[in-house]
Order: sequence, then C-alpha cells, then structure tokens
Amino acid sequence: QVQLVESGGGLVQAGGSLRLSCAASGLIFRLNAMDWYRQAPGKQRELVAAITRGGSINYADSVKGRFTLSRDNAKNTLYLQMNSLKPEDTAVYYCHTGSSPFDYWGQGTQVTVSS
Repeated sequence: QVQLVESGGGLVQAGGSLRLSCAASGLIFRLNAMDWYRQAPGKQRELVAAITRGGSINYADSVKGRFTLSRDNAKNTLYLQMNSLKPEDTAVYYCHTGSSPFDYWGQGTQVTVSS
C-alpha cells in the first residue's frame, strides 16, 4: 500500500532553516503530484506547497520566497526546504498525494519555531 514517511522536523529559532523529507513507497512516485500541508494548533490544515508530476510548483503566499519544494524521482522523495522560519510556521507538516477520497497522508512531522 501507499506509505508516506516524513522526517526532518524539529525545534529551530526564528530565522533558522529546516529541510523536511517525505519518503514515498507503494506508488509510481514520478507519476504523482505531491503536496505539503501543515496544521497549527487550533487551526485548519492548510496547503503549503504543491508540485505536479511535471514539476510545476505552487506555494502558499505565506511561504513564498522562504520555502522551496522539490522532488527526486530517482529516490521517491519529496523535499521542503524552509528558510527564514517564523514562529507562525510552527505546525505539524504533512506529506500528501492523491485526491479525496483516494488520497494518502503521512503521519506528520512537528516543526516548532521559537521567537
């Protein structure tokens, strides 16, 4: 079955950087659009960045210019490079693919940005 496993979260000071990874299995990775979502305490889950199978990328306005999404089809891995982190970026970050109801989520990785 499809599995998405995130890693790379942690605690960082404001202005710092983290790189999240999402290792995918059970699917033909290169044929799938992939996304990163995040959910902060008390807030709805929101789309952070999305990449099509052709490599087109879209970002939420709140992360444009600071986050970079990429994929390595040879390694079946999705990345999210996060620079200039702000306290408001604190959330659980989830890897996602597919369209509801035929979609898949990772377990999430916590990112905490201290001020």
